[in-house]
Amino acid sequence: MTVKKQEYNISKIVLISIVINLIQVVFITLFIYYKNKNPYMLEGNFIIYVIAISIGVNSIITGIIFYNLLLKKGSNNLIDTIKDLESFNKTLRTQRHDYLNHIQVIYSLMELEEFLEARNYIEPVYKDIVRISKALKTSKPAVNALLQAKLQMAEKNEIDMELEIKSDLKHLNMEPWEFCRVIGNIIDNAIYALKLKPDNRYMLVEFAEDVQNIKINISNNGYSIPKEIMDNIFKVGVTTKGDKGDGMGLAIVKEIVETFCGTVVVTSDEKRTSFEIVIPKKGI
Repeated sequence: MTVKKQEYNISKIVLISIVINLIQVVFITLFIYYKNKNPYMLEGNFIIYVIAISIGVNSIITGIIFYNLLLKKGSNNLIDTIKDLESFNKTLRTQRHDYLNHIQVIYSLMELEEFLEARNYIEPVYKDIVRISKALKTSKPAVNALLQAKLQMAEKNEIDMELEIKSDLKHLNMEPWEFCRVIGNIIDNAIYALKLKPDNRYMLVEFAEDVQNIKINISNNGYSIPKEIMDNIFKVGVTTKGDKGDGMGLAIVKEIVETFCGTVVVTSDEKRTSFEIVIPKKGI
């Protein structure tokens, strides 16, 4: 299935809105034409009322389209992605400022010949640079923003989150906000599971691809998923979070992935829980 065929393609909104406006223009033109031909048929301000009503109807229909295709179909994730982009931009500006300060400190230590201190100082800074550069490797700004936001969330929860980005997602066969919805739900579940562990919290997010598919692997070393839940984990209402979950996240993941002819498989044991997603490339 190509992007043109996807149910929630945002370009459809623009197309439908254009069609509605064209219908409105034709409608108004016909009324003006008949008024000129039959000056007594439409008297007073009737034509003005017709124009106003048609504009109002057009606005309502356009609003309904946006609500149904965006808000009801998952634009909460779209809004979150926009917020993530704003946060990401702020983070980059802050870190740029911080790095200038780091360089000044390191330069001063080198001048004082405090080489060991300089090395100890630069090590965490270097790791931070590497981490951010990995989050910027895809061609989708929204995905980069989401990964950066999740890295920060993992860090706050003392989780060692590793990124292995071997695909730039250039041939991704879905809108970035839909892809963010898929990986965001799984990463959030992994963070929740890892928070239950006292220590040694680790998560791997890997993007790869072959000739035909884009492959996603999101795994963590949290506690294993109980078998009675594993058998129904993608069903609506089934959750590993107890009272804190609504059982919708993984059901949504499966629905979106399968909409684009992809597959999602979960495995879980005492050592690792892993979600593997395969999505056909665009145009394949």
